[in-house]
Formats: sequence, structure tokens, C-alpha cells
Amino acid sequence: MITFTADGITLAGNLSLAGPDAPAVVLTGPFTGVKEQVTGTYAKLLHERGVTTLAIDHRGFGESGGRRAHEDSQGKLSDLRAAVTVLTEYTDRIGVVGICLGGGYAVRAGATDPRLRAVVGIAGAYNSPARFSAGDPAGYRDSLASFIDRYDEELPAVAPDGAPAAMGGDEPYAYYGTARSAAERWENRVTWGSLHSLMTLDALGAAPLLGDTPLLVVHGRVDDYCSPELARAAHDAAPGPKELRWLDAAQHIDLYDVEPYVTQAADAAAEFLHRRLVAAPAMVP
Repeated sequence: MITFTADGITLAGNLSLAGPDAPAVVLTGPFTGVKEQVTGTYAKLLHERGVTTLAIDHRGFGESGGRRAHEDSQGKLSDLRAAVTVLTEYTDRIGVVGICLGGGYAVRAGATDPRLRAVVGIAGAYNSPARFSAGDPAGYRDSLASFIDRYDEELPAVAPDGAPAAMGGDEPYAYYGTARSAAERWENRVTWGSLHSLMTLDALGAAPLLGDTPLLVVHGRVDDYCSPELARAAHDAAPGPKELRWLDAAQHIDLYDVEPYVTQAADAAAEFLHRRLVAAPAMVP
């Protein structure tokens, strides 16, 4: 494990070096996730495929400092910038891989940090406040008001049998509520304010700002939690080189830890990163 800082907050990450000429990625993952869960799975697979990986605990989660169990959208982008700075010590061939909610953060990070030269989203949540509010802007604003009213209170991240939770339903519980996600530093709690961050995060709107940064979107054809429609929209909105790979998964969480989908996603990501993260041209004196 390594530590580094962002905005004066100590962050923890697992860095796996793949050699002096290897491309490198920082990994960001699902809502409430820690580095021993989904990002750790993909970090291991990508490292085995010749990629240097840095899987981090974002502020407030896992072994990192900061306000506990709170989703801080701008703070997470700052975490990613700090992680990229760590990777610049080893290479300039740097990309970002985001899974689930991390897919949206990967697009935003790629749009705002030119050091990131490739973006990969896997089962990504490409949130769009404009689309969330379409058809019922008053209902959307009422939801935001309710989150603000309870901003500092907490609720379970997942819960069984339809009980209230930030990630409601049986599918999130099937991963986070079982041994599938076992991680010592994961906590089943999150602030109501975190839901305000989720509902106001504009990931889709950042896609046109990627410029010529290559984008790979890997997504399940069926996904009840991260919309395939928004995945295609993110791909279509990116102006640079882009690729879209559909997988025949039956559930969103299949791309967390179920074969053959995880290997298929890792293979696609690794091939894309090796091909797109070429060495920068040498400066002419």
C-alpha cells in the first residue's frame, strides 16, 4: 500500500508496477466501494496484462482520510488528479479506468486533466442531471431538497428485502451484502448528502470535453442500475477516437466479479490501453 495526499487529505492506494515501458492507469470504482473490491479485481487483471495499476480508496472510504461515508464529487476528482501525479513518477502513458460510478468520474477526470491520455468506462454510470430531471423537474428538485434536509444523516448503503438503502434492491445487496464483496474496511453506510452528489454529478455532459482523448465504453446489454442508453450516449458524445463494446451480461454486478464478463472487460481494456497509450513524442530541443 502507498499513501499520498489530495487537498491535505491522506489517501491510500495499491500500486502494482508492470515495468518501465508499461502504460499505467488509476482505477476508480463503484459508489461506496473500496480498493479491495471491484477496483482491486480489475487492477489485478490489468496488471497481469502488462499495465501498471493504482487502485485507490477515495476520501471518506476505506483506508483514506476525510469525512467518513460521504460522496464528495469534486473531492473525488481531486483524488484522481493526485493519483495521476503519483503515476507521472513512472510514465507519461497514463489513463483512467472507471467501473460503475467510477465510469462517470473517469469521463469527468479525462475531460479536465490533460495528463490522462485514455479513458475506459466499464459498466459505467454516466449520470446526467438534465436527463434525470426530464419530464419531472419539480420531482427532481424535491428529491434534491430532501437530500439536503438530511445531508449529514446516514442510511445503509445496501439492505435486504427491499428495506431503505442508498443502493436499493436485491442486486446491490447480492454483492455488497454477501461474501462476494468481503473487505475489512468497507462500511455499510453513507450520508444522505451523498445522494445529492450522485444526482447532481454531470458525467454525460463532460464527454464532449474529452477532445481527442480516446474513450472505450464496455457495458452490459442488460443493466438495471447503470443505463445502457446513457453508456451509448457517452460514447456518441465523445469527439475523439472511441470504441463501444457490449457484453451479454444479465446484471450490472456481473461485471464486478462474474466470468466470463470480467475477463472479457479486462481483455478489452488492456488491449485498448496498450494500443492507445503510446509513448509521447520526444521534445525537439
